[in-house]
Amino acid sequence: MSVPLHFAVKTRLVELLERLGEGAALPPERTLAKEFGVSRWTMRQAIRELVADGRLRARQGQGTFVATPKLIQPLALLSYTEALRAQGLQPGREVVVFEEIAADEVLAGQLEIAVGDPVHRLERVLLADGQPIGLETTYLSVARFPTLREVLQPEGSLYRCLTDDLGVQFAEGEELVETVIASPREAELLKATQSLPMLLLHRTTRDTTGRPIESVRSLYRGDRVGFRATLRP
Repeated sequence: MSVPLHFAVKTRLVELLERLGEGAALPPERTLAKEFGVSRWTMRQAIRELVADGRLRARQGQGTFVATPKLIQPLALLSYTEALRAQGLQPGREVVVFEEIAADEVLAGQLEIAVGDPVHRLERVLLADGQPIGLETTYLSVARFPTLREVLQPEGSLYRCLTDDLGVQFAEGEELVETVIASPREAELLKATQSLPMLLLHRTTRDTTGRPIESVRSLYRGDRVGFRATLRP
C-alpha cells in the first residue's frame, strides 16, 4: 500500500520537531520543501496537519513553532484546578457571562426542574499558565443554589465553592465527548481559528441522593488538550 506523500513528509517533520525541541522555530516552508524534495503545497499540507494535531503552533507574523505537549485531563469528577496543578500548571478563569436565564425544555430535563424556572448560567474561559485552553458553560438551578452569586468567586473554583461553601456532595457524572468546529465567537474567545478541531464535553453531575447538581458544556482546543479514562471490566 502506497503512503500519501504529505503523510510521509509529516512523519519526517515529527522527527525534526523532536530534534528541535519545545518552543523552537520551524524553518521556513520554502526551505523545508527544498530540503525534503517536495512541493511547497505538500509541505504546507503536512504542516497544517501538525498544527491541527497540536505538534506545531502558528503565530501570526512570527512563524511556526514546536508546541508544548498536550495537557492530558482525566475524565473524572475532579476539580479543574486540581487537575492542572497536578501537572505543574497554573489554572485560571476569565468570566464571560454570569447571569440568570429561563430553563428551556432540554435544560429543565437535565436539571429536573420546570420549563421556565430560573437557572444560573456561568460561562468562563479556562486558562493554563495564562493561555486559553477551554470554554466552559455551567448551568445550575437558582432554586437549589439561591446564594451562589454571593458565595462564588467567579474566577475561582466552582467545584470547591459547591462542596466547601454550599455543602454539595458529588457522587457521579455522565459525560459525552465529541469533536466539533467552534463558532466564530468561541474561536475568538479561545484565540483559535475556526478550522482548529475542538473537543466538546457535555456533563451532568448528581449528588449522593441522585439529584442533579449541574449541567456543563465544555469546549476544549484539540491542539492543547487530550483526555484519559481508566477502563475496567
